Amino acid sequence: MDLTPDSISVLTTLKDKTVGKHQIVFVSGNFNIVHPGHLRLLRFAAECGDFLVVGVYADDLKRGALVPEELRKENVEAISWVNWAFILHDPPEHLISQLKPQIVVKGKEYEHHFNPEEVVKQYGGKLLFGSGDIIFSSVDLLRREFHELNQATIIKDYDFLQRHHFTLPDLATTVAAFKNLRVCILGEIIVDEYITCDPLGMSQEDPTIVITPLWAEKFVGGAGIVSTHAAGLGANVTLFSVVGKDDTARFARQQLDLNRVRAYLYEDDSRPTILKQRFRTQGKTLLRVNHLRSHAIDQEIQAKFFRDFQVMVDQVDLVIFSDFNYGCLPQPLVDNIVTECQQRQVMTVADSQCSSQVGDVSRFKGMTLLTPTEREARISVRDFESGLVVLAESLRCQAQSRHLLLTLASEGVLIHGYVSETHQSLTDRLPAFNTAPKDVAGAGDTLLICAAMSLALGNDIWQSAYWGSLAAACQVGRVGNIPLISEDLYRELSQ
Repeated sequence: MDLTPDSISVLTTLKDKTVGKHQIVFVSGNFNIVHPGHLRLLRFAAECGDFLVVGVYADDLKRGALVPEELRKENVEAISWVNWAFILHDPPEHLISQLKPQIVVKGKEYEHHFNPEEVVKQYGGKLLFGSGDIIFSSVDLLRREFHELNQATIIKDYDFLQRHHFTLPDLATTVAAFKNLRVCILGEIIVDEYITCDPLGMSQEDPTIVITPLWAEKFVGGAGIVSTHAAGLGANVTLFSVVGKDDTARFARQQLDLNRVRAYLYEDDSRPTILKQRFRTQGKTLLRVNHLRSHAIDQEIQAKFFRDFQVMVDQVDLVIFSDFNYGCLPQPLVDNIVTECQQRQVMTVADSQCSSQVGDVSRFKGMTLLTPTEREARISVRDFESGLVVLAESLRCQAQSRHLLLTLASEGVLIHGYVSETHQSLTDRLPAFNTAPKDVAGAGDTLLICAAMSLALGNDIWQSAYWGSLAAACQVGRVGNIPLISEDLYRELSQ
């Protein structure tokens, strides 16, 4: 059977696109208005192989084509499960006999009718019928949960502004000045993978929740997201971290390059790059799986780490320790770096997270700012009974730090700042600005970088704490570690 020139061109293109693909799946139809039934069918088809080809009937090929063919093709191309779509000028069975896809999929309603696509069986292929299933979820809707921020849920504290004598225009001036900063960040780079699932129910064999993955997205986390936040806000950023020799490290390098972060990533054969997978459904995390090893980096890597830091420390205004207690920052290395910064009068700030491991934030001595959670502070000073103000002052003295932001999850942040004019520590509090957070995992990292950068510009602890709280409110309004940009903060200031 002779094909039209258009179909011959399609076959030539498809041969190039499907090199190395083992299971080609073919679907055809009008697709006048793409509706959930189409999406279910296409998702089912995509799961049957590794390359989904969709033929959109030409205007003159089939009855029922109400929308121009190019528009119908564009709609199908916008569906993430479709690898390639084209306008079909020949009956589908003619193209199938030449293309020879392993699987052809049609709607369930055609199962008991005559189907010319049965030609697929002549060369050993399969004709499958599917209608999708009740666990359908739109990937586009899921992605909106990750990237869209609902600013209506952010409520700013104006009384705090009045108490400490600054205004929203003052904050806007700070955002504009971020681009003048040179920031160096040291700590573990982490890749966070969010796997969005549909819940199928309880297993009948054992008391286990059964889910099916729909879509996954990776983000750079840990010290990496602190770095990309700083770069997104305009600063010149350098990152020092440790990675394994694996695909996760390659992903991290690529993302850091895209976000204009200069990265010193030291390869350690004895560990993988840290990967944390979160399995989520209906906006909640069901399970987190951590792929890591937490032993200290060896002496050779520490020495190279420190030598490279010494070379560039004179070129930075702010050094941030973003520590996750997985071995990237052993105490001798920390002490050497702190001494180097003190000798050159470079501001240092630290956060040492221990949500699922044990750490001691007070090991970072002489910091301008520490940003622990209440739990991290109590572990450091071994005090599980005192009130928050006493706790904050105990940690500040033990760590010899100037200021402390004690984060209290949904209760906001306790600000414990040293005022040099009076030689006293003063305390105030900010509530959590976002009243309906979607994902609180990145709140501490965002608070850390924005408060630290504000301090490095010469602002006081009160304005810096406000900045950190506002930035954290923006971050928790989205799912995943999406880097902040200056426009996010300007937009919030204008509300």
